[in-house]
Amino acid sequence: MKLSAFGRKFTADAGITSLMDDLGNALASGDDMIMMGGGNPGQVPEMQHRLTEILTDMTRDPEAMNRLVGIYDPPQGEKQFIASLATLLNREYGWELGEENIALTNGSQAAFFMLFNMFGGDFGEGVHKHILLPLAPEYIGYADAGIAPELFRAVEPEISFTGAHEFKYRVDFDAVEVTGETGAICVSRPTNPTGNVVTDEEMARLEQLARSHDIPLIVDGAYGTPFPSLLYVDARPRWNEQIVLCLSLSKLGLPAARTGIVIAAPEIIKALSGINAIMNLATGSFGAMLAEPLVKSGEILSLSREVVCPFYHAKMKRAVQVFTDALGDDCRWYVHKPEGAMFLWLWFPDLPVSSLELYQRLKRRGVLVVSGHYFFPGLPENDWRHRHECIRVTYSQDDDRVAAGMRLIADEVRNIWAEHQGSSASSRLTS
Repeated sequence: MKLSAFGRKFTADAGITSLMDDLGNALASGDDMIMMGGGNPGQVPEMQHRLTEILTDMTRDPEAMNRLVGIYDPPQGEKQFIASLATLLNREYGWELGEENIALTNGSQAAFFMLFNMFGGDFGEGVHKHILLPLAPEYIGYADAGIAPELFRAVEPEISFTGAHEFKYRVDFDAVEVTGETGAICVSRPTNPTGNVVTDEEMARLEQLARSHDIPLIVDGAYGTPFPSLLYVDARPRWNEQIVLCLSLSKLGLPAARTGIVIAAPEIIKALSGINAIMNLATGSFGAMLAEPLVKSGEILSLSREVVCPFYHAKMKRAVQVFTDALGDDCRWYVHKPEGAMFLWLWFPDLPVSSLELYQRLKRRGVLVVSGHYFFPGLPENDWRHRHECIRVTYSQDDDRVAAGMRLIADEVRNIWAEHQGSSASSRLTS
């Protein structure tokens, strides 16, 4: 089969395809794999109950069922949901949104594909623009989303230690460089994979950089504020026409509905709607219609803050405690300060094997995690060992399974160090 450059790029190996293949194969195999690799949300009983109520009401309403499955929405997305969302955000935050400021996409992954290739890549006449990621590591799904090669430029973070086994990444503004070849700045908040929450001060500085160079600041809020609000620290939601705010319904409990939300200046929304029409004809109605009653009533905010966030916060604390108890001070290890999302980012300085080999060893033991080396798109290959010393684990699934997985990770790390020390001792004896 002969493929174009586009075909070759998007059929090549990629971190996100490897992750999804691993997840799918593990589920299909029937093996008793502990799934701590993907970002699939947990099952929050209160959310499931409320969504079931809404769907049951729809099935009893012929007009609602026709809207749900029987007609195409416009390329911008389901109009009632968009109108209700604009009203809610204006009432809550005073953002002065109109319906022309919001578009829906078939998942936020699709939104980023469109946005990155709108603002980065080939601009003609020899001009090639990049997307600046000011804080690596970043989301694995960004890495291969560009049609043009070398679409991203990333910046190594500052690392500060916040506890005996805890650290935090911060934006190194001395190293952040916005040039005429920067098409947009993008940051996730909270960050997948680390659970880092870029501070309000850092956000303000990034917005000012974007404004001074007349480029958009794209904020990936799939786990953030105003919903699903998986935030364990204070963080203020912010929007103006300099910002492209991307939200999702997935982490509220609707991952299969594939509903992404983009809030931006009208010209950006118009462009996205046009691409939607070409790529998809229309966006799916299912997620938007299920969530619209929650948006109209404001429940989407209260459920996020009072139900969904506490659910994950409690899971995070249990997972960290289990790992701390299991590994203790047997070796150097750190967890990124868990400030949000549903992941723990574990760092094992000077581990004798790479994060990819650790992932493979854990997979053989029945625990699926993600090697951290995938999460550095746009960072040049260099000798920074840190990028090969981290793994991402999710704690969204059953607590007992998560605890078993955390103990297996601790045990495998301990085994690796024991093997290394034994090998070193043997080498000394035979030398």
